[in-house]
Amino acid sequence: MRSLPSVEPVKASSVARFDHECDVLVVGFGCAGASAAFEAATAGADVLVLERASGPGGSSALSGGELYLGGGTSVQKACGFEDDADNMFAYLAAALGPHADEEKLRLYCDGSVEHFEWFLARGITFNESLFDAPSWMPLTADGLMWLGENAWPYNTIARPVPRGHRPAAEGFGGWLIMEKLVEAAKGAGAACHTDTVATALVVGDEGRVVGVTARRYGETVTYRARGGVVLTTGGFVDSEEMLRQHAPVLLGHGKVSAGLDDGGGIRMAAAIGAATIHMAEVEIALTALPAMVTRGMLVNGLGQRFVNEDVYPGLFSVAAVRHQPGPYWVIIDEEGYEDIPERDRWGVRPEIVAETLAELEETLGMPAGALETTIGVYNRHAERGEDPYFHKDAKWLRPLRAPFAAIDPRLGFVPGDGDAAARGTGAAGFTLGGLRTTVDGAVLDQSGRPIPGLYAAGRASSGIHGEGYISGTSLGDGTFFGRRAGRAAVGEARRADEREAAVGEE
Repeated sequence: MRSLPSVEPVKASSVARFDHECDVLVVGFGCAGASAAFEAATAGADVLVLERASGPGGSSALSGGELYLGGGTSVQKACGFEDDADNMFAYLAAALGPHADEEKLRLYCDGSVEHFEWFLARGITFNESLFDAPSWMPLTADGLMWLGENAWPYNTIARPVPRGHRPAAEGFGGWLIMEKLVEAAKGAGAACHTDTVATALVVGDEGRVVGVTARRYGETVTYRARGGVVLTTGGFVDSEEMLRQHAPVLLGHGKVSAGLDDGGGIRMAAAIGAATIHMAEVEIALTALPAMVTRGMLVNGLGQRFVNEDVYPGLFSVAAVRHQPGPYWVIIDEEGYEDIPERDRWGVRPEIVAETLAELEETLGMPAGALETTIGVYNRHAERGEDPYFHKDAKWLRPLRAPFAAIDPRLGFVPGDGDAAARGTGAAGFTLGGLRTTVDGAVLDQSGRPIPGLYAAGRASSGIHGEGYISGTSLGDGTFFGRRAGRAAVGEARRADEREAAVGEE
């Protein structure tokens, strides 16, 4: 078992002189850190951002770039959809649950239109067009996409409205979002120290976090924050030991990250008594293409269906990897495959083809008759446009006819992870749990009290998610609550100035 590096806190009294001082110190320059830095600097604070890599961006820059926004944005209206915060909340509470943080989620939904306008003000644009099919990520520049809102059971809980907002870029758009957010933060006055890894929190005698120690080019560097430290260091998917301790379901699978999500920020805060929550919760992306899954079916290693295939693909991925015996297969017929636009195939072509289901079962090592039974039942109901067992939408229902193909998800595409197929698992993921925070990012201790001077946002904290996940909610809640944490840290800095002034007058 590999031991984790020490994150033992440093007493402020042991630091003879701090190398750098600022009002607000942000640790991590992904979407949450950039948003926190922008808001703090805009409010007049002296802001410094530490980034362990040689430049900003992190996992956010490598992401697809979806932003989960709604409530009636101009893009939604231009595409002919009416939405409101209550409708958005109803869907997300179900899709991100059970145990979604409803206090944070309510704020997020109520503030979604304003947050969308905030992105526009940062120079991020969205084309007013809809990609009207299930997908991990469209290879088009459409500004709006469905993310499971129109699939059962969610279409019975909330009025179906698409909320996946995509910046005006074909394919991956995370880089564009980060380019604009970093530009905004630096333009507002935030400075950045790259190649700098925070190693421990510096704590005053009264328990207040007053800074961090870090390593830069092999040297120890100390930073003092007069107001607060905002941890936006990401999750812990890249720490095998932390996965073993908290989320072993991801062990052995690919990582959706920039390779630096080692949980360091979470551990530094936990070392001074910070509480964590939802540490076992993860997002999983199975390398099965929604364009193929919806036109056919997804089955487990026993040849059985287990989900309505038009649901948000992260949900069918979690259902498979967490709850079904593998390997998993996409079963499709020739007509269904030919119906898929070439660009939505991602270069994946069937390698296992058979004229009969018995032959396909034998090739895949399934129990004899299992797949025949599954497809027989499916076809009988599909003839009538029904799916009584799993409720797939009628637009995707039709009987499957020979010849049949089985597509191995391990040959497919996983957002943000190019080595998942090589690892032989067909799945990749990231962690959702982290530090327990207030809606303003204040990190709570084990007694539920805020730790003075310490804030967190993004995947270092536990945001709006419970046991579920929808694309765009990482960038969405990371930026939304990063903004709130940045503003709160400025308030802390001003209170610190007032305290120092009061002492000086005495």
